[in-house]
Amino acid sequence: MDRHDRAARRARLRLIGIGVVAGAVIAVGGVAVVRGMSDDGKDGKPAASPTVVPTATASTGPATSASPSATKTLTPNTAKPVHLNKPTGQKDGASIGFPRFGFGAMSAAVYHLDELSVLDDDMVRRQLAVTTAKGSEASIDKAVSEVRKLRETVGLPSSGGTPAGMTISTNVDAAQAWALDDDGLVINVWMHYSRTATLPKAASDDSPLKNQLTDVVLIWEDGDWKITTDPKWVAKRFTPAPYNPDSPTSLKDGWLVVIRD
Repeated sequence: MDRHDRAARRARLRLIGIGVVAGAVIAVGGVAVVRGMSDDGKDGKPAASPTVVPTATASTGPATSASPSATKTLTPNTAKPVHLNKPTGQKDGASIGFPRFGFGAMSAAVYHLDELSVLDDDMVRRQLAVTTAKGSEASIDKAVSEVRKLRETVGLPSSGGTPAGMTISTNVDAAQAWALDDDGLVINVWMHYSRTATLPKAASDDSPLKNQLTDVVLIWEDGDWKITTDPKWVAKRFTPAPYNPDSPTSLKDGWLVVIRD
């Protein structure tokens, strides 16, 4: 085994549990129902519980709440899932072109986290340059710096691509979100995800990272959803209840399963 292979194996063992890129930009989540905050929600938490939308679709946006009896038995696993909006294009490794209404913000958040590079510092910079809002560019440098630190930690050169033959995959399976302004132009999006990494001779990852939560604040800018780290909006971020796919409480909190068609 040469030095490159050893570095790749160390990276596979250690990077999975480190959400450095996500943490550097206040990473991504998903939307169940987007709902504006009233004045009494200015403490950073929603003014009321999210509206449950077990029958909503990606094309319809927020729908009528389920009846009280239905919400007692429905769970994220049994409620109708959200079908994500597909992007209309790609730029520098990042999906672009998500709709303003419906589940556009959720879709952007999910796709961006799924696609975000973990070990390639140049790719991370290019992706975040596409998905980051004006005024939040400092978060890009921070993310790139964290990726380089991670590379050094696992024995790789500080700058470079993902080791040859190594595959890192992030998968979001559930999401929810709130609007942080009255117009629905700023959305705090949360996601539940897993991450796996495999090497050429390994059939599968026998120790994937599971049951992870992360969030992002997105703002509608120049016809698309972009990541913002503006303190005004970051201060209004909320903390969701834990995600449990078989819990009616999780559905009531706003968690829904997401599907990429």
